[in-house]
Amino acid sequence: MIVHPASAKPIDYALIGHMTADLTPEGRRVGGTVSYAIRTASAFGLRVGLLTSADPTDPLLDELAPYGQVVVVPSDHTTTFENAYSEQGRTQYIRAVAGPLRAEHVPPAWGDAPLLHVGPIAGEGDDLDLFARFEQARWMVTLQGWLRQWDASGLVRFKPWFRPALLQRLDLLVFSEEDVRQQPGMLHQIAPYAKNLLYTQAERGGLHLQGGLPTAFRSPLVEQPVDPTGAGDVFATSVLCALYLTGSIRQAVQVGAALAANCVTRVGISGVPTPQEVGAALAAVQA
Repeated sequence: MIVHPASAKPIDYALIGHMTADLTPEGRRVGGTVSYAIRTASAFGLRVGLLTSADPTDPLLDELAPYGQVVVVPSDHTTTFENAYSEQGRTQYIRAVAGPLRAEHVPPAWGDAPLLHVGPIAGEGDDLDLFARFEQARWMVTLQGWLRQWDASGLVRFKPWFRPALLQRLDLLVFSEEDVRQQPGMLHQIAPYAKNLLYTQAERGGLHLQGGLPTAFRSPLVEQPVDPTGAGDVFATSVLCALYLTGSIRQAVQVGAALAANCVTRVGISGVPTPQEVGAALAAVQA
């Protein structure tokens, strides 16, 4: 439900980032890390609170409201992306950006949440004061949105990121090889500072690095992958939720990999896990 900060209730999973409007040939579609994460955390049975910024009249907000408490910082625009495809591949444009997300926007009732997921899509949330509102929580960042910059035309380009003070406090940092393709050395720069770094490599699985030491993990193979959109967001959210429920990072990564593999068998937002799929994945690792 859409709530006012003063009427917000306690939550388990605090989620911070811009929802997006993605411009497609079929029309505007809801997107962004938080749109996948709110559904995924809800499927784990957790109470979710999303702090986002958007045009408060945007009908796409109605697609998030059933999955948790949604606090909207009003903005003239909803963050909007458009992808152009050619023989050279995908070119991404950002057409509008919503407002900043700051510590004072966090509802007081959310401060004791045990889990914090900052899922930026367009640079938002890179603020230690914002994190400090959740001092007792496990902190996770899905890094993609802090690795973007854009020019006057909206053309999105890679932006390096390195903040040791924040890295050392994070419990989980997640990004993909695609996110850092233009600077592959970034993995080795960041890894020694991160408690748990999850570096995903699509259908090949990825690496779990603790203190810079890597352990490979596998992704279950699927016969007919349909759409990879959102799989990384489902993976990261599932890992944080499963870590909270099982206490085991190894089991949590297995759960995340299984649910991300399921995700690619369906199109877009329909790839988020169901409560039944979550239950099966948890049961499989705890057997």
